[in-house]
Order: sequence, then structure tokens, then C-alpha cells
Amino acid sequence: MKILLNGVDGNFGSKAASILLKRWPLKDLVFAAPTKDGLAKYADVDVEKRIADFNDEEGLVKAFSGIDTMILISMPFVGPKRRAAQKKALDAAVKAGVNRVVYTSIVGAGEPDIDTYEVNDHVWFEAYVKQQPIHYLFLRDSQYAEAMVSNYINAYENTDNILANNMGNGKMAYISRDDCALACACAAMSDWEDRIIDVNGAELLTIEEYIQIANEVTGHNVKYVEINDDQQYAFFDSIGVPRTTEDMWAQTATNFPFCSDGMVTFGRAIRQNQMATFTNDFEILTGQKPMTVREIFEHMEEHLIGSRTSTDD
Repeated sequence: MKILLNGVDGNFGSKAASILLKRWPLKDLVFAAPTKDGLAKYADVDVEKRIADFNDEEGLVKAFSGIDTMILISMPFVGPKRRAAQKKALDAAVKAGVNRVVYTSIVGAGEPDIDTYEVNDHVWFEAYVKQQPIHYLFLRDSQYAEAMVSNYINAYENTDNILANNMGNGKMAYISRDDCALACACAAMSDWEDRIIDVNGAELLTIEEYIQIANEVTGHNVKYVEINDDQQYAFFDSIGVPRTTEDMWAQTATNFPFCSDGMVTFGRAIRQNQMATFTNDFEILTGQKPMTVREIFEHMEEHLIGSRTSTDD
């Protein structure tokens, strides 16, 4: 089975690539990125490399030819541009005869009443995939623990030990991005198809419980303060976070790897317990347990969110 991994130039993609290199025959691996520069670090790695520019529909069909399983990591920008880019990729995969797509979706995508800037795209794309003549695996990843690690660090460095957001008492099974990448690689190597995999962390926590664990590990004394949605927007506006990913995304993503519409509506969904999915799918898929929040904070320097990248034009 030949596996193609898109986005090997990104944070998530490079982590998934490292796992595949250790576990899958190199002759059956194809690494893809939007540009030649994105493939440069794999120049000495004995796998096939292809350019997969999501703005080049004909080039995508060529790039995906001869592939059995294609890994499609969701785009970092949100809204119509993301939907259009991912639709182009899937349409090309179908035209190229790809048998199965492994897609990194998000927790909450199965909730009937969910309405968030971020999740809505995944709901739309999952529905679109199901309409096409291609098998699928949807990996509904919980929120990255790394995002909250970075928020926690910011709280004791810059905000007088206060972490304020609109999540309230809602729960989330926070998971390491490393574990999400492992699940992605394992899904591609599996013989599973036409199913949804909930990629959840080791425990279901409120943000206050999360902070308590972090304090116990680090010795800091961060306190959680719940704010409402309007106050959350005002905070993001005050530090220059864009409302959407439509404006200047490639430039702002380096400093702010998110947009406020995404974060505020995401927090609201958590508060309403629309993202409290908690299963053992990860362990069944990978054969190991996910890292706990405590373990992540014990090695917190290895679990910072980093920057997101966008090659959208």
C-alpha cells in the first residue's frame, strides 16, 4: 500500500513523517508539500517526493496518481479558502484513483448543534467526502494540549498569573499534538476504512483542573478567571489577533497561530460541553495510551504550540 503524506513541511506533517519513516517501507511512502523548498529537508531521505500545490488542480491529480492512501492534514486558514483548497485536493484524489483519504478533523464535528468558526469547516468537509467515491478515515482530534501550555506560560510571564478565557466549566480531553500525529500515521498504516476515530487525551478536564495540574508540576500559582464571549473578543482585539483568517493570515499566523472568531466560538463550544468526547479510540488504534496533561507539563519545553504556516495566496 502506497501512502502519500501531504504537508510534510508543517509542524504536524513533519511529526507524522518521522513516524512513517520508522514504521513503513520507504518504497511505499510519498512525501508531498506545496513547494520544492518544503521538501528540502527530506532531500537525503530515500522516499519519493512530489509537489502538491493546492492551487494547481491538474498538478494535484498528477501528484496523487498511483496512491492508495492519502493523508490530508486540515489547512491552517479557516472559512471559504480552506473549504475550496481541501475540495480541490479531494477532487484531485478521486480523479487520480486514490482509494482512501485520512483526514485530520476535530472534536465536536459530530455534534448536531455545534456552530463554531473552526469546526464548521470540518463538518462541511466530512459531509463532502462522504458524497465522493472514496473511502475515508476521519480523525476527530481533541484540542492540542500544547495550545494551553503556551497560554499557561503566558499567564505567569505576562498576565500576573491569571489565565482568563470563556471555556467556563466545560470539559475537554486535551491531547498532545505528538499523539495526534502518531494516530494519523497509524490510521494511514491500518486497514480501517469508512469510520470515525476520536483522538482524545488521557483524561477529561475543565480548564481549571488543567491549570491545577500545571501548577502542581511547575510550582507556579496561575488562577483561572472565566470571562464572557465579548470580553474574550476584546482581549484578542487588544493584542492584535485578527478576527478571521481572511486578512493578512500568512503574515499574522507567525505571531498569532489562530484567529479570534475561531478561539471565541471554540471556547463557547467547550463551555457548552459540545467538545467533551472521551473514548479509548486512540489506544485501540495505536496500541498505547495517550500522554497525560501531567506528563506533558513535566516536559513542557517539548510541548509548545509553535507557529502555523500558510501557503495560501
